[in-house]
Amino acid sequence: MENHENEPSGRKSRGRPRDWNDKTAQNTIKSLDRAMAVFEYLSETQGEPLSVIASETDQSPATVYRILVTLEGRGLVEFDAGEQIWRIGARAFVIGARFLRQTSLVERARPILRRLMEATGETANLGAEKNGAVLFLSQIETHASIRAFFPPGTLSPMHSSGIGKVLLAQMDEERLARFLSREELTAFTKHSITEEAALRQNLERIRARGFSFDNEEKNIGMRCIAAPVFDANEEAIAGVSVSGPTSRITLNDIEELSVAVTGAARDLTKAIGGTV
Repeated sequence: MENHENEPSGRKSRGRPRDWNDKTAQNTIKSLDRAMAVFEYLSETQGEPLSVIASETDQSPATVYRILVTLEGRGLVEFDAGEQIWRIGARAFVIGARFLRQTSLVERARPILRRLMEATGETANLGAEKNGAVLFLSQIETHASIRAFFPPGTLSPMHSSGIGKVLLAQMDEERLARFLSREELTAFTKHSITEEAALRQNLERIRARGFSFDNEEKNIGMRCIAAPVFDANEEAIAGVSVSGPTSRITLNDIEELSVAVTGAARDLTKAIGGTV
C-alpha cells in the first residue's frame, strides 16, 4: 500500500488543481456564474419573458438573451414562441434525475413509497430540508383522479407542510430558533400556522406522537400526514408522507394512515442503515 503521508504539502491531489481551495474571484468564471443565476431563477418559475428574467437577475437583456440561447442549445431551457416566455428545459430534468439515481435515499425509498401508496390509496412522497424549505425528492402518485402532485424538485414552506413540520419537530432548539428568526411564517390559507408560539406547540405534539398532520395549511382541500426518516446518527434527514384531498383523508382516517406512514418511515430508516 502506498504511503502518502510524507508527500510535499504543495502536491495536488488527483483531479484537483493546485489552487483547489482558492475560491477568490480570480478562480471563478463570471460569465458562467451569471448563466447559472439565470438558470436557477428559471428553475423556480413557471416561465418568464426576457425582460423579467433580466430584471430579476440584475443583468442586461442582451446578456441574458445570449445566456438563454446558449442554454437552449443544450436543452436546459426552452422558448415558448406563443407566450413569448422562457422556461426550464427537459434536459435539466435528465441531469437532475442522474443525481437522484446516485442518491441511496431516493433509490431505497421508491419501493417503500410504492407500497405506502398501494396500502393507503394516496400519493406517497419523500422530502428533505433544503435551505429552509422542503425539497421533494420522489413521489409515487395514486391512481385516483383527484390527487396531490409534488414532482421531484418542488419546494414547499416548512411550516405549512407535513414533511416540513415533522423535520422541524426533530430540530434541536438552536437550529429551530435560527429557522424561526430567519423564515417568515406566511399564511397560505386560513388554517396556516403563522404564530411562533402556535407552531412550537404543534411541533411538541408532533414529537410526542411521531407524525405530523397538515390540515389544509398550504392548500385548501388537501391534507397530509408525515413521519421522519433517521440516519445512523439518529438525525432526521428526510420525511415520508401521504397526501390527498380532504374528501378521502378525513379526520377519522388520521390514526389509521399515521400507522402506515410511520411504518414506511421506519422501513426506510432501516433500509439506509439508520437508527429507528
